[in-house]
Amino acid sequence: MFETFFEEHHIGPISILDEKIQQSEYVPLDLSKTNKTLSKYKMTTPEGCQAYIDTVLETSGKKVAFGGYLERRGIYDDFEQFSEENPRNIHLGMDFWCESGTQVLAPWEGRVHSFKNNREQGNYGPTIILEHIETTFLFYTLYGHLSLESLEGLYEGKTFRRGEAFATLGTSDINVNYAPHLHFQIIKDIQDFKGDYPGVCSQKDFYFYQKNCPNPNLLLRMKI
Repeated sequence: MFETFFEEHHIGPISILDEKIQQSEYVPLDLSKTNKTLSKYKMTTPEGCQAYIDTVLETSGKKVAFGGYLERRGIYDDFEQFSEENPRNIHLGMDFWCESGTQVLAPWEGRVHSFKNNREQGNYGPTIILEHIETTFLFYTLYGHLSLESLEGLYEGKTFRRGEAFATLGTSDINVNYAPHLHFQIIKDIQDFKGDYPGVCSQKDFYFYQKNCPNPNLLLRMKI
């Protein structure tokens, strides 16, 4: 249902960051464990991760590095909550790495489902989840690593138009130990979660989350 709807109604590419940043200023980024270049950087720290991202942006002459859906990453290795019996290292959303303070735009008309400051190290920090209702189904989008100001004045049910700015990206101290970026994720069934939802999964749970969290590019239609 979800996939078919966006195949039939695609209007992309859709900007999810400041509309002044053109799609031509985005560059794909590989943070997977198979990228040998990452061994030169301390990727589990915001400084090391930012150093690599800066290199990619400077080399390409672009402003935003993006990608990461279903990547198997090593950047979570230092966080206890990811290093369990079944390590969680498969990324379920799409990341957009750029300057803190950058505006976040609603990619589809929706209303606030929930929001929360997930303060634990390695979590999202300030997070907003929007609910989107279509004629025959609904879905949710999650926005993580935001600024504290993004949560001010919010309430459940507050509506946003497609393309409306509703948040900004947080700094590393606010987004709990990551280089500044937006984590964008689509969720079909939100279950009982409020203001939070797993953004990384283990191989054991891969097929459930792959189905419940489809590729964000089905909606955004970016050229990768």
